[in-house]
Amino acid sequence: MESLGDGNHTAVTEFILLGLTEDPTLQIFLFTVILCIYVVTISGNLSTIILIRISAQLHHPMYFFLSHLALADMGYSSSVTPNMLVNFLVERNTISYLGCAIQLGSAVFFGTVECFLLAAMAYDRFVAICNPLLYSIKMSTQVCAQLFSVAYVGGFLNASSFMISFFSLFFCGPNLVNHFFCDFAPLVKLSCSDISIPAVVPSFSAGSIIVVTVFVIAVSYVYILITILKMRSTEGRYKAFSTCTSHLTAVTLFYGTITFIYVMPKSSYSTDQNKIVSVFYMVVIPMLNPLIYSLRNNEIKGALKRELGRKIFS
Repeated sequence: MESLGDGNHTAVTEFILLGLTEDPTLQIFLFTVILCIYVVTISGNLSTIILIRISAQLHHPMYFFLSHLALADMGYSSSVTPNMLVNFLVERNTISYLGCAIQLGSAVFFGTVECFLLAAMAYDRFVAICNPLLYSIKMSTQVCAQLFSVAYVGGFLNASSFMISFFSLFFCGPNLVNHFFCDFAPLVKLSCSDISIPAVVPSFSAGSIIVVTVFVIAVSYVYILITILKMRSTEGRYKAFSTCTSHLTAVTLFYGTITFIYVMPKSSYSTDQNKIVSVFYMVVIPMLNPLIYSLRNNEIKGALKRELGRKIFS
């Protein structure tokens, strides 16, 4: 353990990530699977961004939000996956003190941006279904820019609260992090300084964001459901609801796993279960989002066919 002397204390300058497993055979298997997932994540989300940028039919607020969601997914996965893959190949995976802070901050930033974007997309669906005549006004370029600003500023502020709290902790003893990335909770357990304030501030910040975004999503869908039920046409109901299914699926997957990690009592699940769920929402979900939106959205499938047809016959 590399360290720096500081009076009667020894400050930790690096951490050792214990990863998912110590079984060599399982490590090889997980490396192969997660590498494939990561390749699909980057290619799928990058393709989504490019398709939305080059296809004029997709130049609508809903798809601009989707392109930023794809960008957040790439950042979210990239903040932990490359380091996790290295962890499978080396005997001891070390990460510097500063590197740990950067990994924590980037994961929180992109995760927070995703929360805000999912809420903004729910609001977009609410306006489109409940106030279609005012859609162009309520979802103007200026409004979209404001929503994007809220998402990225919110992500920056939440990430800052985690990083400031991390830097306020003092590590003078064990440096073994029982996780595959620098998650805040296992880091707090290693601290030998007072954790009362550093532990509460990030929890309050992250908790507030989750509550606010879930509230916006819930209220939006309550009004959407009421509007759909008032429709006389069965075809109209189906068409309106079908525009929400992809988003609802993404919201359920993302917030379902976040609830398991951050809301359920810690005594109800083990550290290993925490790791598995973390892999799902930080590695698997970023891969699933472009598949969910492409397979269940006729406009994206149509745009993809048109662009592929142009490339083939050009």
